[in-house]
Amino acid sequence: MDKKKNISMAVIKRLPKYHRYLSDLMKNDVDRISSKELSEKIGFTASQIRQDLNCFGDFGQQGYGYNVSELYSQICNILGLTKLYRTVLIGAGNIGQAIANYTRFDKLGFGMKAIFDINPKLIGIRIRDIEINDIDYLADYLKENAVDIGIICVPSNNAQKVCNILVENGVRGIWNFAPVDLIVPEDVKVEDVHLSDSLLTLSCLLNDIESSDS
Repeated sequence: MDKKKNISMAVIKRLPKYHRYLSDLMKNDVDRISSKELSEKIGFTASQIRQDLNCFGDFGQQGYGYNVSELYSQICNILGLTKLYRTVLIGAGNIGQAIANYTRFDKLGFGMKAIFDINPKLIGIRIRDIEINDIDYLADYLKENAVDIGIICVPSNNAQKVCNILVENGVRGIWNFAPVDLIVPEDVKVEDVHLSDSLLTLSCLLNDIESSDS
C-alpha cells in the first residue's frame, strides 16, 4: 500500500481501463498480448502501457508479452477487487436509482446494503429488493452495520451534512455525485463524479475543434 502512495493519480485513473480491456480479451479467449497489440486496442502508447505496469511490478516478458489472465488478476488485486465492499446509497432520485439498478457493481464486489432518502413518497419502495429507508435512520444504521463506501446522490446543499454523518460513523470511502467539493479528513477518500463538469469539458473540447476549423 505504501508503494501505491507513490504512484501518480494519472496512472491510477488509467487502471480501470486496463481492467475493462483485459476482461474483454479474456472473454475472447486471448491468452497473451504484447504492449504494441494492447496499445492498438486500448489507445495508450506501448511505452505508456509498459511504464504504467512497471509501477506495480514486472508483469511482461520480452518476446512474449503479457499473459492476459495473469495480468488481469494482478490489475484486480491492485484495484482492490479481491475484497468485498459494503456500500450504502443516500439519495434515491433519478441518479441514485440508476446506480442502485446497475447490477455490474455487485459483480465487481460492491454490494449495495441499504438506500436512504428524505422524500416520503420514496420511503418503503424497493429497488432490487432493497427497501428505501428514511434518511433519519442513516446514523443508526451506520452504528449497527459496518460500511465501506457511501454513495452521495443528494442536492449540493445537503451533501456535506450527509458526508459528515458517513465519516463520523466510520465510512472511509465516499463516491460523490453531488455538485459540490466535500470537506473530509485525510484518511477519508473521495471520488467525485460531477456530471456537469464532465459535460462542460466536452463542450470546451467541441468549442476548441470549432475554433480550429474556422
